[in-house]
Amino acid sequence: MRQRDFENRYRDSWAQLDAWLKGTGKNVDAATLDLPAAYRNLCQQLAVAKERQYTSRLIDHLNQLVMAAHHRVYRQQTLRRRGWLHYLLAGFPQAVRANGRTVALASALFLLPALVMGIGTYNNDALVYAVMSPEDVLSLESMYDPGNRVLGRERGSDTDLAMFGFYIKNNIGIAFRTFAGGILFGLGSIFFLVFNGVYLGAVFGHITRVGFVSTLYPFVIGHGAFELTAIVLAGAAGLLLGRSLVDPGQHRRSVALRLASIEAMKILYGTFLMLVIAAFLEAFWSSSAATPISIKLGVGGLLWLLVFAYFSLAGRGEVTGEN
Repeated sequence: MRQRDFENRYRDSWAQLDAWLKGTGKNVDAATLDLPAAYRNLCQQLAVAKERQYTSRLIDHLNQLVMAAHHRVYRQQTLRRRGWLHYLLAGFPQAVRANGRTVALASALFLLPALVMGIGTYNNDALVYAVMSPEDVLSLESMYDPGNRVLGRERGSDTDLAMFGFYIKNNIGIAFRTFAGGILFGLGSIFFLVFNGVYLGAVFGHITRVGFVSTLYPFVIGHGAFELTAIVLAGAAGLLLGRSLVDPGQHRRSVALRLASIEAMKILYGTFLMLVIAAFLEAFWSSSAATPISIKLGVGGLLWLLVFAYFSLAGRGEVTGEN
């Protein structure tokens, strides 16, 4: 079918749906319009237009219409039966699995520099000063001194509740920078993932070298399951933005960026919630020096297993766009 015939065949239905979505349709009864069916047909028509390599003008127009219909369908489903509970139980892990390759890349950009820097700092203590000043190193050692009443913070620090607020602000700030850096064609997200990995490796390598392993690892293992995973996911969401700008495919970059941002936000919403959980654990659980090390390690290991199980298994019973 030629493009002209294709447009003539479906132009009226596109105009009718567009008018209804904008609230300007006078001949379209909301009660009689089957929006999910219209949305499915529109997606199929967009796929046909792409396959037949019709003009970018037509493809962009159909993309805009699909996005508007998607938002309306999603909103209707949310009002009826979904909402945040469905997102947490299924939507969030489904979005992570659907972008598994990008998540794997973000994990490598974070973990490999951490591993290299950790081993390097453990074997050469001078290496830690490449990322920290001498004052910061002394402060770091003080935070994990086994003689502290609380761990992971300097002596005389604020109350647990105040530190909870501080951790939320700090963690979300790191995650947001890691995500937002993706707008620089992905380079910002890559930088923050690598930098945070290098910094983390320096901390682990140095504290292990000075012998404070009995405080550092029990402190980190609990909240780290949520915090470190969330940073990687924020980086993955940023890489989705960057990829849309580097390789927009058949779309204009502005359209590709909007489409990628929809997918990225499916990951980012859950990431922020994970950071709140991490901040709570860090302030009220990880910092306690009274809790036995064996219990902290056991609970921390269980939390890591739960996080992996959640992203591996949650929401698999529903039909999605996972691949």
